Amino acid sequence: MKTTERWYEDHEVGELRETTGRTITEADIVLHAGQTGDFFPHHMDAEWMATQPAGQRIAHGTLVLSVAVGMTAGDINPQSMSYGYDRIRFIRPVFIGDTLRVTAEIVALRPHVKVPDAAGYIDELVTARNQRGETVMVLTHVYLVNRRAADAEAPPS
Repeated sequence: MKTTERWYEDHEVGELRETTGRTITEADIVLHAGQTGDFFPHHMDAEWMATQPAGQRIAHGTLVLSVAVGMTAGDINPQSMSYGYDRIRFIRPVFIGDTLRVTAEIVALRPHVKVPDAAGYIDELVTARNQRGETVMVLTHVYLVNRRAADAEAPPS
């Protein structure tokens, strides 16, 4: 992890980040089930899932979300914090052995409604794809980011 100080004004729509791969393992699923209490057979019962349309166990949607967001968290920005997630969609199942890659693209910059001179929101479209390039999950990660004071000097480029 590295610390990178970026203010609201330092971001642009269209900025794109891409991650390396991360393979989902049986241990990931078992640990997530233990942490959340979600022991549904879709995730835990290989024999039952063999009789279902998916044919095998699937990762929890919340596991896929957590892994994907974690994969994009490479920098610590003291001027920014996660505000939440919108429009979360689980498009396709993720199976044990699938390798995820994630892209995160800034799709909107919005001033804060109550304090537009002090902060703004950055919407980042997060897309997780499997090893076949199929989209498995999308969401909008909303960041609350401080604005540079109006009388402050911009840092040198």
